[in-house]
Amino acid sequence: MNEPAVARDAVVRVNGLVKRFGDFVAVDAVSFDIERGEIFGILGPNGSGKTTTIRMLCGLMEPSGGEAAIAGADIAKNPELVKARIGYMSQAFGLYRDLTVDENLEFYAGVYELGARKASRIAWAKHEMRLEEIGGRLAGVLSGGQRQRLALACAMMHAPEVVFLDEPTAGVDPAARRLFWTIIRERAADGVTMIVTTHYMDEAERFDRLVFLSRGKRMALGTPSEVKAQFGAHLSLEDIFVQLQ
Repeated sequence: MNEPAVARDAVVRVNGLVKRFGDFVAVDAVSFDIERGEIFGILGPNGSGKTTTIRMLCGLMEPSGGEAAIAGADIAKNPELVKARIGYMSQAFGLYRDLTVDENLEFYAGVYELGARKASRIAWAKHEMRLEEIGGRLAGVLSGGQRQRLALACAMMHAPEVVFLDEPTAGVDPAARRLFWTIIRERAADGVTMIVTTHYMDEAERFDRLVFLSRGKRMALGTPSEVKAQFGAHLSLEDIFVQLQ
C-alpha cells in the first residue's frame, strides 16, 4: 500500500520515508505526494508516526531512509531551505500575549526580514485573516478563534508555499471553526498548499485528500470518499480512525 502516489503538480513529494529510533521504526517506508493548492490531511491515532513524519517534512528531524522534498527543497540535504519555504502553526504557536495584534504582526515581519515587503504583508495578513478591527487588542485577551487567526497570519507572514497546521481548531467554538476553514480554503485557492492534522473527523471531510497512518505505515490515501471505500463504504472516517487505534 506504500507505492508512490504521484500528483499532477506536486509541491510535496514523499517516497519511502523512514525514521528509526534504535530498533523501533516510527515511520515505515511512507510515500505520498501533495498537489499545489491542496488541503491535505495527515491523520492517525497517537503513535501512528504522524508527528514524526511532519517533523521530518518541516526539516526538524533527519530521516533514516527514503526521500522527500518540499517546494523543491530536499528535507535531508537542505533543511534550512525547507524551513524558509514553509509556515508552521502549532497548537501552542508562539504569540506574545503581552503584545497587541499589530505588535505581534510587526514582530514576525521582522523575524522574517521582509524589508520593503513588510508593510504590504502586514496589511495582507490583517485583511485576509479578519484582524483589521482588533489590531490594538492584546493577544492575551483574544478569543480562541481570534488567536488562531493571528497565529496563522504570523505563520504566513513570509508568503510560504506550504503551511502545516497542527490541530488548528482545537478548543475553538463552532462559529470560529467555520470562519477558520473559510480562510484555509481561501489560502488554498491562492495556490498555498495547506497540510492539516486534526482529531475532528467532520473537519477531515473537508480535505481534498488525506493519508491515514497507523503504527508507522500508510494505511490509506485519497479523497475522503476514496479512503472510506478502501475500508468499506459503510464506515465513516471516525470509524476508520477508531479502527486504526
